[in-house]
Amino acid sequence: DQPGRCPQWTGSGQNQTTSYGSASSRSSHLSVDEGGRKSSHGPVLPRAASGDVRIARNVTANTSIGSPEGMGLYTKRFLFCAATSSSSAHTTSGASVIVAVVEGRGLARGEIGMASINLKCPELVLSQFADTGTYAKVITKIHILVPLEILMPDTSSEKGKGTKLFNLITENFPVIFGLFAWFICLQAKYYCLATAAALLKYLEFIQNSVYAAKSLKVIFKGSEQTAMIDSASATNLELVVNNRDHRSEHTLLGVLNHTKTPGGARRLRSNILEPLLDVDTINIRLDTIQELLQDEELFFGLKNAIGHFLDIDQLLSVLVQIPKLETVQVAEAKITRVIQLKHTLDLVPRLRMVLTNCNTALLKAYSASLEDKRFDMILEQIKTVINDDTTYLKGSLNMRTQKCYAVRPNINEFLDIARRAYTEIVDDIAGLVNQMGEKYGLPMRTSFSTARGFFIQLKLEGVVLPEGKLPSEFIKVTKYKNNYGFTTADLVKMNDRCDEALREIFHMSYVVICQLLRTIHEHIHCLYKLSDAVSMLDMLLSLANACTISDYVRPEFTDTLAIKQGRHPILERMSGQQPISNNAYISEGSNFVIITGPNMSGKSTYLKQVAMCQIMGQIGSFVPAEYASFRVADQIFTRIGVDDDFETNSSTFMLEMKEISYIIHNVSDRSLIIIDELGRGTSAEEGIGICHSVCEFLLSLQAFTLFATHFLELCQLESLYPNVENQHLEVQHTRSNDTGAESVVYTYLLKRGCSEDRNYGLRAAEMTSLPSTIIQEAKTVASKVSQQLLAKHHSDPENQRQRAVYHLATRLLQTARNSRLDPDSLRMYLKGLRKQYEAALQAIGQQTSMDTEEE
Repeated sequence: DQPGRCPQWTGSGQNQTTSYGSASSRSSHLSVDEGGRKSSHGPVLPRAASGDVRIARNVTANTSIGSPEGMGLYTKRFLFCAATSSSSAHTTSGASVIVAVVEGRGLARGEIGMASINLKCPELVLSQFADTGTYAKVITKIHILVPLEILMPDTSSEKGKGTKLFNLITENFPVIFGLFAWFICLQAKYYCLATAAALLKYLEFIQNSVYAAKSLKVIFKGSEQTAMIDSASATNLELVVNNRDHRSEHTLLGVLNHTKTPGGARRLRSNILEPLLDVDTINIRLDTIQELLQDEELFFGLKNAIGHFLDIDQLLSVLVQIPKLETVQVAEAKITRVIQLKHTLDLVPRLRMVLTNCNTALLKAYSASLEDKRFDMILEQIKTVINDDTTYLKGSLNMRTQKCYAVRPNINEFLDIARRAYTEIVDDIAGLVNQMGEKYGLPMRTSFSTARGFFIQLKLEGVVLPEGKLPSEFIKVTKYKNNYGFTTADLVKMNDRCDEALREIFHMSYVVICQLLRTIHEHIHCLYKLSDAVSMLDMLLSLANACTISDYVRPEFTDTLAIKQGRHPILERMSGQQPISNNAYISEGSNFVIITGPNMSGKSTYLKQVAMCQIMGQIGSFVPAEYASFRVADQIFTRIGVDDDFETNSSTFMLEMKEISYIIHNVSDRSLIIIDELGRGTSAEEGIGICHSVCEFLLSLQAFTLFATHFLELCQLESLYPNVENQHLEVQHTRSNDTGAESVVYTYLLKRGCSEDRNYGLRAAEMTSLPSTIIQEAKTVASKVSQQLLAKHHSDPENQRQRAVYHLATRLLQTARNSRLDPDSLRMYLKGLRKQYEAALQAIGQQTSMDTEEE
């Protein structure tokens, strides 16, 4: 297959085919090149011919994709597990993202096109990138988007050849309800435009949504702009979902999320899952956070201004969509959004004023974007139709009243008549309730709810009911705590009349508002800028707010990962006090760190701590440490062991091998790799062999690796390779003076060198109720085996000298690259390096002399 040929998207069992180029005949054709620029080369996608479209009916949940009724759309109608986290519930609740995916064929196999659109945010995101045979990038992007439905070509499904990509997607997103497809013709950026055309047509015919011409924001995103964190690593690190309780806020998102708007929360979540790669962009964010922390007036002024904004993305979505079915609900939603738009535009001058005297480049840029004259132009046009005192209010009755009287009087005579009728009905309802109260001598009042409409409420405090019960004419009685809610037959009829009047009001208001929206559609692009500004400012305020709760420091970006007294952000949030802090140091000269220590010594927590600090740094956040320096990681991999379960050792080992294979095939020299307890799902000999081979492969790269293990034999790698460092989590042993029993104290402190604790599994067994005879026998056998397997090992003195020279050279190289010291301080630092080098050589000489005397 050559580029330019069309993958087949077909209707159910039909030979009829149609090519689609846009969501609407009113939409202009647009292609995007790799730089995100518009281009006109390549064949233009033809418009859909009316009447040529056959919409396939949905199939039931138990219908297979390969059945005759299966179509070419893989559909997932359930909320992905990430949405169940309470910390992010409002960011992903009611999944509304629809994704289309297509893969090249023949020589283009592995070239992926993706398009996604959020029904609550009128933004079409296009992506085209090369992926490996594991399709990790595709699966990761889909996990991040949390889609409601996934579209794929019919030729990729089981009805066609059943491609590997299709099978992987169905494995990762297994709930299937229906399928649907077309033919598509493509051009430059061929694959992502294929998905875009299919996606927009699907929205038009299935979701009944058409976007107004020139109103949809189109974004092209490659895979080179952000770091990649695969879904397994995101789960292991608990970035957005807590593994024990999906409702818990004990996640990295929960720690950093102090946002005030849904858009800000969505942006924070997206950044955590896809950190930045560009150091300049990261530093611009850090500069902004630093200014917010230093300028108290700016911080609180901006926080107060941002807190009044609504979900601009969702607001825009309703404004630009042209519904195919005009119902009362559609009309009411449109009126609500126009009121919200007026409310939002009224807030722009206030936000603009707060940003007037800011200093950082990002805040200045957003301040300049708010000077756009189109904000005032749109607001003026709205005020010609909408009353000045109409505003967004909380409460269903308050908002209902605002919607009824939103449109100015004397614009539509029939609308004015309908509103007078509505007012009279509401007055009649209030009069009826007063009459009922006087009739029965009860303190009744009128209440309203969206579900029930107007009803009567009675508070029972100090009230004596006649004959101990409510009069019989009260119906639909409900009781909540000390309150009765009920209605009457007359009130039900009045509610029906009220609803009829409302339908008339909403219908006529909708006609007026649609005319208004047609005049402002061409100016609406400034609202996309406003949405971007509000969500970014909200996210940065949230990150700054996190710094005020805990003691965070601004990170630097060099060629070294160096953290002084770093802390685990989630553990700090959970404990309410400062946890044990530790240092971390990985450089190009010492890029492979082996960490040993007993069970429960804190190895896994330390590994996650380093990875989370790296992610926080790359999203532009301050980090929990006294000092932090990071090398930008293009990919972050984790292989962290699951809970110990001896019944599933086999499956655990297979999972380990798959995860390690994925890392080996995708790692780059700029990656950060976290591996914990590799090889524990098989025998000790095989586990050591696998770990040794994996270590030798990874340490040959320039990637930064933290490798935690129980296999102390791996510590010998330090004597063989100069870029390997041994570290361990310290454990102290104390013995009771009274009973002589030994106890273990976990310090959770990272120390240099290999752990000296051997047979710590036996010490853990001593804490149980196992008989002492069994424990003693186990110690005897373990001692004999250790003597056979762990002979005393000393490195060759020449290798140790070369290692000392190697570390001195790497420190000097790092100093030359990154030093910001003044001449006197630099001179003192270099003297210290020389003393360390001389001390290392002296220690090697002393050890050599001792070994010679022993021989």
